[in-house]
Amino acid sequence: MMNDLSVVRSLELPHGHIAAGYVRNYIWDYLHGYHTRTPLNDIDVIYYNKDELDEEVEKKLEQQLKQATGNPLWSVKNQARMHIQNGNRPYLSIQDAISYWPETATAVAITLEADNRISYVCPHGLDDMFECRVRQSPLFKDEAYYQKRVRGKQWEAIWPKLTFIGL
Repeated sequence: MMNDLSVVRSLELPHGHIAAGYVRNYIWDYLHGYHTRTPLNDIDVIYYNKDELDEEVEKKLEQQLKQATGNPLWSVKNQARMHIQNGNRPYLSIQDAISYWPETATAVAITLEADNRISYVCPHGLDDMFECRVRQSPLFKDEAYYQKRVRGKQWEAIWPKLTFIGL
């Protein structure tokens, strides 16, 4: 994890963070006593730059991360443009953007500061993630999508201590 955070930091992205399942799954694996990490579908890197909205920049960053680590799972998204895809008003920051993500436990992002401290952004707090609760984020309004997403992930088979609110 520290190596991944260091590689992302080296890109010097404005407000660059690793987010979502990368963080959530690590915590859930730890809380379940797993000694190896659950395989990831992707590694979400987010940043916020309202002055550069070209998606090609994100693709180039993904290639840099893949080359630097040998890991093909990197996914980079500028949250300053993601409101368009999601049908929301323009996001004002990383915290604002991830507050619209489907689950509260997924709306967490971490970054490695210059002094090697890890800092985090979590608009809905950390309780749901650390208490193994899955619930819909209050700003995510598509309940049908949320239900389908959570059921499709089959998280309960991977992490049996999870509790699901509203399913």
